Amino acid sequence: MRPKLLDLFCGAGGASMGYHRAGFDVIGVDVKRQKRYPFEFIQADARDVLRDHDFTKSFDAIHASPPCQMFSNASNLAKGQDNYVSKVNMIPLTREGLMMTARPWIIENVPGAPLENPITLCGSYFKIGVRRHRLFESGEFTIKGVECDHKSQPKIVGVYGKLRDKIPGGGKTADSIEEAREAMGIDWMIWTEIVEAIPPVYTEYLGKQLIEVV
Repeated sequence: MRPKLLDLFCGAGGASMGYHRAGFDVIGVDVKRQKRYPFEFIQADARDVLRDHDFTKSFDAIHASPPCQMFSNASNLAKGQDNYVSKVNMIPLTREGLMMTARPWIIENVPGAPLENPITLCGSYFKIGVRRHRLFESGEFTIKGVECDHKSQPKIVGVYGKLRDKIPGGGKTADSIEEAREAMGIDWMIWTEIVEAIPPVYTEYLGKQLIEVV
């Protein structure tokens, strides 16, 4: 039997797909309906789910990606376009809830987020079309990071903001959703979902480490 992983704040399932490829059966939880999520889905507040210890103990591991907009460099672009940016830091409460589960866990967030002793993953290491640096903090086990290899990426695709959006200082975002999907290694999301997603190759890499300890 495959081990079970709970993906909190799952969005449209970028992280979930990586863990699935690493060997987990995944159930996702998000407060918003996710009609393109590729696995079993529960619409609920992740904080409420973490309080249900009878439920969480039925999983072998847990991943959480609490909202990151207040820490993201891309939030400055969003503010300039009059888009809403969340000001709620949910990382401390998420960490506290995960620690109560006594299960191996991982929190993901953007550079600048207040994670404790995180490792960094970069798309350049995995030879995909985005750099998309992300931080990962683990509990109950230790994870290994990677070294960036930016010189190996001949073309970087911007997957944030709006399609064909000019970036301050030069450059622009993806010309099409097809270009963004290819760069991210995701073929089922629309633009508003993929801009929030983790490339599945990141969590496939982490999942292969995680599955060794569950």
